[in-house]
Amino acid sequence: MGDAYLLVSLIIVVALVFDYTNGFHDAANAIATSVETKALKPKQALLVAAIGNFVGAFISEGVAKTVGSGIIDVSASVTGLYVVLAGVFGAIAWNMITWWFGIPSSSSHALIGGLVGAALASSEVVHWDGVIKKVLIPMIISPLVGFTLAFAFTALLQYMFRNAKRAVVGKYFRGAQICSATAMSVGHGLQDAQKTMGVMTLALVAGGFHSGDSIPTWVKVSAAAAIAAGTYAGGWRIMKTLGKRMVHIDQLRGVASETVASSILFVLAINFKAPISTTHTITSAIIGSGATRGKKAVSWSVVSKILMAWVITVPMAGFSAAIMVGFIKFLGLS
Repeated sequence: MGDAYLLVSLIIVVALVFDYTNGFHDAANAIATSVETKALKPKQALLVAAIGNFVGAFISEGVAKTVGSGIIDVSASVTGLYVVLAGVFGAIAWNMITWWFGIPSSSSHALIGGLVGAALASSEVVHWDGVIKKVLIPMIISPLVGFTLAFAFTALLQYMFRNAKRAVVGKYFRGAQICSATAMSVGHGLQDAQKTMGVMTLALVAGGFHSGDSIPTWVKVSAAAAIAAGTYAGGWRIMKTLGKRMVHIDQLRGVASETVASSILFVLAINFKAPISTTHTITSAIIGSGATRGKKAVSWSVVSKILMAWVITVPMAGFSAAIMVGFIKFLGLS
């Protein structure tokens, strides 16, 4: 029991570190467009995003339960705990690599890939049905829906305000973008903070300190606080990619892309309990919104690099986690 207690404590600390890195890695998801369009100053945007992330973490438990019990099963043993630990380390490793290069990859898929990779390397149970239905299918569908709806919504807004003066439109959409950025922040907390809650609960169950898939209150509070703190720390490298390098965003397109992306996050989290990627959703929405200006308005070379990162995130995080499992076995810890 003593070893299990120490391991569970370590996993919780590491999971919260991941949650923190998730916050600064994905801060750009909520605020890149509002900062680029000057609807909000950077520090104001970060504060709005941090508060939104904290609030969003308490709206539902669906995503947390999916991650905690619908992706892998681990044995209630020290070995099972090492699987969870290796999975989180694999996700952190990939997060750091993509953050360093300013690539908006998915922290969600890094975490899921890490858990699956660690489980496979340890011969633990992987719920492939859950992985396919709750991860892989939404991973394909959500960016396509985000692109299409953002393109259509942007075109509609352009038509509605086609005769309005630029100054009037800018003033109106500045306020609207603060609202849409807030909604995006809450949606990010609803999705990403819950994934850490799921991992922490999985560790508690494997260690024999919790039963069932309910999320303890202290787990919710700590995960919400960690992602909020990480968000406030900011993710400037990735923010530049989303706000400047990929496509030029004005306030109308910022509102359109954030409104569409946040709506998708809420619908899939609450109705389908699907742990989808906030990064994929907002990035595809920004591309769709920017594409209304024509093919040349989007930097497709940057987009291609982002898409490549999306494709390799799950396997690379899984590979990193598998290496961690191998290292643990080499040390004779499991």
